Amino acid sequence: MIQPPEIIRVSKSRVSCDGSGDIPAALGHPRVFLEIDEHGYADCGYCDRRFVLIGGAADNADVAAKPDIASGASL
Repeated sequence: MIQPPEIIRVSKSRVSCDGSGDIPAALGHPRVFLEIDEHGYADCGYCDRRFVLIGGAADNADVAAKPDIASGASL
């Protein structure tokens, strides 16, 4: 079974991801900047973390089931 993406709730629509967290940043991936659009979330193309805007359109219990949105893409 495929694990759901790691979900990180954020308060700003522009976020960065370097794949770190519990590991040192040097073991992550290159830092990328993501812009959360009208869908209310954005996915990191490297590590599949999902950034959800607090109070946004996707800030609910079923956000893990929504389709991937690559940076800059729209449905």
